Amino acid sequence: MSFSVKGKTAIVTGAANGVGLAIARHFVEQGANVMFADVDEDRLEAEVGDAQAEDGATLRYFAGDLRERLTVANLLSATIDAFDRVDILINASRQIMVTDPLDPEDQSVTTLLEQNLMTPLRLSQAVAKRMIHQAEEAEQSTGIVGTIVNIGSIAGRRTQPELLAYSVSAAALDQATRSLAVSLAAERIRVNGIAVGSVMSANLKSRLVEAEDLRQAIVDATPMRRIAAPSELAETVQYLASEASGFMIGQVLTVDGGRTLIDPVVEPAHH
Repeated sequence: MSFSVKGKTAIVTGAANGVGLAIARHFVEQGANVMFADVDEDRLEAEVGDAQAEDGATLRYFAGDLRERLTVANLLSATIDAFDRVDILINASRQIMVTDPLDPEDQSVTTLLEQNLMTPLRLSQAVAKRMIHQAEEAEQSTGIVGTIVNIGSIAGRRTQPELLAYSVSAAALDQATRSLAVSLAAERIRVNGIAVGSVMSANLKSRLVEAEDLRQAIVDATPMRRIAAPSELAETVQYLASEASGFMIGQVLTVDGGRTLIDPVVEPAHH
């Protein structure tokens, strides 16, 4: 089996910074055609604007709010116009909000379910239909016709009341990954996911500025004693998107430096 994504066309959301940008750049380096998608047009222009103007460019960018159904359709159309097809979808856009669990007026759960669950779900549904159509047009009767990878969080398996909305949306995305995997298996579309621990994303960078003690707390809670770089996730995503994981569906791989393996309660020292 091959890890290669060369010649494949991938859509990567959240591609203006952090994890999404690292994945999108890695796929370009590996020879894939990549549509960088994000709501932040200025950042997209700064990151890939010049590169997409080069002759034979294998990357493009699309700016828009993917919570809007029309924007989802426009992203897919832009990808087909640029590259004629789509083979891989990486749902890497995520949002984190602090929740007051006892405030009935707190809207963070609704907001993050829309952003972190419904947006990747709608895009997955639209892209899956296109993948099925491509296979029918090509009369492709065997082999995998497309892959979808959802980037989630270990928050879906942990309990931090102040991150209630984020945790609920992460858990929901994990379940959506499993459900879509079973639903699309007969169509020869593979769906898997990653649950990440602390990665130096744009969200975490801003939180570290606001909370000076947070970095050390994360390091102390992680057996590998560090925060991951966004680029470290890219090859794991490539594995899930490639033929190397050809018989794998509905799995959510944990990439967290061991954080979910330990009980944070420490026994007091005996003297």
